[in-house]
Amino acid sequence: MSKTALVVDDSTSMRQMVAFTLQSAGFEVVEGCDGKDALAKSQGGNFNLVVTDLNMPNMDGITLIKELRTLPAFKFIPILMLTTESQDEKKQQGRAAGATGWMTKPFNPEQLLQVVAKVVK
Repeated sequence: MSKTALVVDDSTSMRQMVAFTLQSAGFEVVEGCDGKDALAKSQGGNFNLVVTDLNMPNMDGITLIKELRTLPAFKFIPILMLTTESQDEKKQQGRAAGATGWMTKPFNPEQLLQVVAKVVK
């Protein structure tokens, strides 16, 4: 049975790069263009992983993580923040919201897959 990832980024090219990387590892990918879109697409889905950007219109990544963590289906799902932000304060906000890990852009596809292999069971 394949695993499914929710990839959230307001940049189409970034979503496609992350999706391609995850698909190469056998994931099915659902894409969201911002937090609100992702939250709508998360309903009723059976996800094994979420990869989200931080800075997005309509709903940012930290708010998305907080919202997802209130849903029983996402209580224990790994959520990775993939963003250009690297300040400790932002990382702390991400951890407090429930992020499992934090990676900075530009990302190395092999590194992303290594992190995913550690957090997705």
